[in-house]
Amino acid sequence: MGIQRIESVTYGIDDLGACVRFFDAFGLFPVEKSDEHAVFETLTGQTLHLDTEPGPRLPAPVEEGPTLREVVWGVDTQEELERLVAAAGKDRAVRAGADGVHHTVDETGFGVGLTVARHKPVAAAPRPANAPGAVSRWNTPLEPVPRVRPLRMCHVALNIPRAGREEAIAFYTRRLGFRPTDVVEPMGVFMQAPGDDDQHTMLLCHRPDKAGINHIAYEVPGFDEVIQGGNHMIERGWREARRLGRHTVGSNVFRFLHAPCGGRVEYAADMDRVDDSYETRVHETTPPHHIWALRTNRDQDAPAF
Repeated sequence: MGIQRIESVTYGIDDLGACVRFFDAFGLFPVEKSDEHAVFETLTGQTLHLDTEPGPRLPAPVEEGPTLREVVWGVDTQEELERLVAAAGKDRAVRAGADGVHHTVDETGFGVGLTVARHKPVAAAPRPANAPGAVSRWNTPLEPVPRVRPLRMCHVALNIPRAGREEAIAFYTRRLGFRPTDVVEPMGVFMQAPGDDDQHTMLLCHRPDKAGINHIAYEVPGFDEVIQGGNHMIERGWREARRLGRHTVGSNVFRFLHAPCGGRVEYAADMDRVDDSYETRVHETTPPHHIWALRTNRDQDAPAF
């Protein structure tokens, strides 16, 4: 089938201590740490690498300051891995690492890795909800939300320049098998990996007209965890980047935070799932960013965002 999921991401960073504190509070599991490097893991076994000295094994950063340096994609079989490595390497170098990861660079300059996926099974249990005629919780009050632990990295959003955007998209669609699900002509292209059922696994966004990390989204079981995960981060001094809401494209509930590793991270839940019968939607104008977003009486005189 091909690419199943994000397998790992690596950031080049300035302040390791701040990044470690951030992702520890965010709910990822620490795996290792040195003076220059730290690794965290999701419940499904994806890894986040934070490196103050990435060295020559990674491509040069596409923007100044802390930023994403590489996304490694997990593939279902060794045969598919070999096929994708050959496809990616038609016009660029691909370096095989000792850890089974094959490294190259996309059209924008982001590092791209390919490896066999190493899934860890996890059972996600959304909290039961009640409505007239649809009761799923009898005689049992809800308990407080426990410590929020992201299930997985569910999508990555990258900013790319407008010039050359067709070539940037084609690298992922023609070489690596991604499928456009929603094409927003003034903004960017949402794409689904062939082994994923989320409405998008990746967004290439040309609206800022510059290269850089936009965000990485981490799925949690449900709405309550999106709320409480963001609350926990704010209580520990981290800054929210966008108010709680529900996206239009993808339909997922979201809460964004500014991250010291560069860009933002998102708690996400309840994204649209789509199969091959979902036809690519082309939007000539940009849909509203959200179906709804949190407002209070204090916002009456504030402009919409």
